[in-house]
Amino acid sequence: MFKTPYREHHLFALLDAYSQQTLPLDLFISLYFRQHPALGSKDRPFVAETVYKLVRWQKLLDYVAPTPTWQDRYRVYLDVSLQNLQQREDIPLATRVSFPTPLFDLLVANYGVEKACELCLVSNKPAPTTVRVNRLKTTRDALLERWNEQYEVSPTLHSPDGIIFHKKINFFQLPEFKEGLFEVQDEGSQLLAHLVQVQPGQQVLDYCAGSGGKTLAFAPLMQGKGQIYVHDIRPHALQEARKRLRRAGIQNSQILLPDSPHLKKLKKKMDWILVDAPCSGTGTLRRNPDMKWKFEPEMLTRLMGQQRTIFEKALSFLHPEGRIVYATCSLLQEENQVQVEHFLRTYALTMEAEPFQSLPTDGGMDGFFGVVLKRR
Repeated sequence: MFKTPYREHHLFALLDAYSQQTLPLDLFISLYFRQHPALGSKDRPFVAETVYKLVRWQKLLDYVAPTPTWQDRYRVYLDVSLQNLQQREDIPLATRVSFPTPLFDLLVANYGVEKACELCLVSNKPAPTTVRVNRLKTTRDALLERWNEQYEVSPTLHSPDGIIFHKKINFFQLPEFKEGLFEVQDEGSQLLAHLVQVQPGQQVLDYCAGSGGKTLAFAPLMQGKGQIYVHDIRPHALQEARKRLRRAGIQNSQILLPDSPHLKKLKKKMDWILVDAPCSGTGTLRRNPDMKWKFEPEMLTRLMGQQRTIFEKALSFLHPEGRIVYATCSLLQEENQVQVEHFLRTYALTMEAEPFQSLPTDGGMDGFFGVVLKRR
């Protein structure tokens, strides 16, 4: 009887189990590895990278696979050139770029056919690995000097604090990580955080803070003076934020749970507010390829409603002279420009400057949108 090789056995076991549940792909992979400690240090990268490739190219593989099973998709992936399939004009365009048709159609409506195809193909590639230097503890030059001998690294082109690793490593084992000298953060996300031009002594509210990635990026500007309020509706995310803030040496921050009585006292007091709104995540699909298969037009409508509600709640904390930053990791105008037009009309706001927008590029940053708004 034919026995499946060890790596392939785990590959299919992981994919079959993943298909039966709702956790995000990256989380499920790390959970699977924890449950199977016998998987070696060379097996894990093979399994993880192959899983990502199969999930990214699922729709195109299904077009030629005899059945939509992971085993058949894998065989097609090994035997057939994906590049040749992408050139075949008899295959529908959304299938050739392996994107769900409703999402592909939206990208075409937003960017035109050629640019939409380019964005889809870039989103099917692995993202670069970028870290942000913690200026409270070190400088980019100092870290580059420390790492140049050991790793393939280079400075980012646009963010003054970013370093790109050209080969994957386990960051969380590095002494520099444990010392709080850096955090893993995409260059686009770093630039987005730079929109919060907070000054020492000011009050700032990170309203949808998650695990605090953007707070960690703008906090050094405050030089430990003033107060950062870190708020989210997910207590587990705030728990992670607390750990990261401590490691980074940020002492002028306060975690605010959704039911915190302190929130009411902050109304109309904030000099800066960041609303990093929940969104479709279409700018970060390189990292989360499973998200595209969960996309539905109704989801977009629901998200737009949530974004408006969240923004209105956050706005109630803004000082009359303050600034509010609306941000997403979406490529869709519906979540970006359309929302900003709505905020300008509804709340008598004006834009401080042209919005920031990055699009995913090969080897470059992810897709982000952000705009600084103030009262008229």
